[in-house]
Amino acid sequence: MQKEDIYLIDMWRLLRREWLWFLAVFVAVLLATFAYMRSAKPQWQADAWIRIGQVGTAPTGQDPKIEPLQRVLERLQLIPFQNQVLQSIGIVPDAPDAKLYRKSLKVEPLPYAGPLVKLSVRAYSPQQARKLAEATVAALQVIHREIAAPQLRLAHQRLDEAQRDLQNALTGRDHLQQTLTQSKDNFASLLLMSKSDELSDLRQTRDDLLNRLGDAYTYDTALMWPVYVPDHTAFPNPVLIWGMGLVGGLFLGVVAAVGRNALRRGAAVQSVGWVTPDLIRG
Repeated sequence: MQKEDIYLIDMWRLLRREWLWFLAVFVAVLLATFAYMRSAKPQWQADAWIRIGQVGTAPTGQDPKIEPLQRVLERLQLIPFQNQVLQSIGIVPDAPDAKLYRKSLKVEPLPYAGPLVKLSVRAYSPQQARKLAEATVAALQVIHREIAAPQLRLAHQRLDEAQRDLQNALTGRDHLQQTLTQSKDNFASLLLMSKSDELSDLRQTRDDLLNRLGDAYTYDTALMWPVYVPDHTAFPNPVLIWGMGLVGGLFLGVVAAVGRNALRRGAAVQSVGWVTPDLIRG
């Protein structure tokens, strides 16, 4: 074993000699931790899961989502968008609550679950945290409705046209059936068969549009589940802060004790060095 090795028994003896310094630093760190816990303003976190809306009548091969996932993530982090959210619930952009909202807002893409976007925000009360999360989703919903409006309007126009064409075709078929009943005309019979095929195509077109405009394929951007706000604060975390305080106090207490012991030994060695030459001359 090397002479310079430090053993636990040596460290214990050192701490016994310098216990006052160790205890003083340890208590000082605990007092600082206590003061920090008392002065830190509690923060609550709200989590929301957003389902991006879509329009089911998008052309084949085109993403039916109102806005691509990556663009949604970028939009949520834009300062103008965040300011719009804050103003919608009466918070000025330079208020402390606004700064915390912008600083704490985090978005996480969940591309294989819808896709969904997980949104997290913090506030100085659980009610405000929930309100901010809901306002963020509402602002995004308004924007997406504006984006989807032209495509939805065109889809409903197509549906109305399909309904009119189907109604006209039904009227024409009824007229041909009446003609065929009265005259037994072979040409009218051929026209009736053709009209039946046309009716089948029109019904399929109408039913497809109705299906794609239904809730299964066309829906708004909205919360997938209610906003979740835990009962406990997100910051400060008492267990984490006190744990760090204890570990830091122990570490700094040992450092202080070792430092004090080193100074004491250095002073003792220096004292011996001053005395020895006098003894030799004497």
